[in-house]
Amino acid sequence: MTSVRNRLQPLSGNRGLLFLAVSIFFAACSPKLHPVAVQPKETPPANPVAKQPVKDVKPVKPAAPAVSTISLLLPFGTDHLAVGQSYSSVSIKEADIAIAYYQGFKLALDSLTAQGYNYKLQVYDTHSDKSQARALGYNQAVRASDLIVGPVFPEDMRAFLGANSSPKQLIVSPLSPAAPSTLHNTQMITMMPPLEYHAWAAAKYIKDKIDPEKIFILRSGFSEENDYILPFKKAIDSLGKKRIQVISLTVVHGQLSSLLPQLSYTDKNVFLVPATDQHFLTITLRALDSLRSNYPVTVFGHPNWVNFAFLKTDLLQRLDTHVTASDHIDYKAPNIMAFMRLYRETYHTDATEFAIKGFDEGLYLGKQLASGNIKNLAQADFSGLHNDFKFEKKTGLGWINTHVTVYKYTNFDLKKAE
Repeated sequence: MTSVRNRLQPLSGNRGLLFLAVSIFFAACSPKLHPVAVQPKETPPANPVAKQPVKDVKPVKPAAPAVSTISLLLPFGTDHLAVGQSYSSVSIKEADIAIAYYQGFKLALDSLTAQGYNYKLQVYDTHSDKSQARALGYNQAVRASDLIVGPVFPEDMRAFLGANSSPKQLIVSPLSPAAPSTLHNTQMITMMPPLEYHAWAAAKYIKDKIDPEKIFILRSGFSEENDYILPFKKAIDSLGKKRIQVISLTVVHGQLSSLLPQLSYTDKNVFLVPATDQHFLTITLRALDSLRSNYPVTVFGHPNWVNFAFLKTDLLQRLDTHVTASDHIDYKAPNIMAFMRLYRETYHTDATEFAIKGFDEGLYLGKQLASGNIKNLAQADFSGLHNDFKFEKKTGLGWINTHVTVYKYTNFDLKKAE
């Protein structure tokens, strides 16, 4: 689940800073197509008797398509360009995300403009600062927008919502899977499925494809694992009608011996490991690998596992590991390769995952906004480059994308599980 949930950890590199100053000037409106009126030619009567006076016919100019105004609130961090200021590794990474997402989003609107739609794109820098996000919440131009996309980070979003409390203003959370219940806004559109939908997808796959008698949950002891475990157990109880036994164990130093009497020698032993701690995972997965010589092992991991370089693909494949994802990108797919070529031709740099997300979300949201369907997303499913959009309206929480896919490590790659 590659997404922006909390502040990004420091990373090295400055790939996007070169484009930072230039990108802000792209805040102008997207190109607009205006129909050209063509004056009709005069056709003489078939059998003229006498020349009739010709009246001047003024061409009727068709009305231009309605303009949809979108405000994009992203952490470009232009305040770091001031004299005496500098970018940190974190702010550089955030600026890279902002530039890539903006360029992908803009490319999508340009595509829709070529189809006859009309947009005004307003771009604002949140500076990754809560006070700036709050100030943008009071900005009248932002308030007058038909759609607001951003801020990116949950804490900035909460600050923005505290100032912009319009009950009719549609606001998009573009990259964070933070639970909408933490934002308390009925007009929110959450593009990245929250963790509970990953838990539900894993539970449904286990029930439909494996249908085991038992599921073993291996815990590290960190309380945040409950964000995955509780909805998973609720889903399993509902889908399995409480016929599937869920056994939870807090694992210390990889000790799994207490589970041995309950394991099957013939059927798949399903282990759910909701942890993200590197030390715990290294030891526990090694212990599961030791069990594999005597017991069939199938592991379901946290969606963030796809981002962990310390997890080796050969080990995950041996453990028959499954993970859920809402933004997996197959860079070998023809449509992804075509997009990468277009993006490189347009911006002279390679597209990152955030550029692809910006394109998908820009294409979907721009189309729904211009066609008047933005308030009825349940009837507008969409298959994008990085994920599908399947929205459900939740009372008090707004619209939530619920589409999650289960993947499996096969042939040393992550493939969609069948």
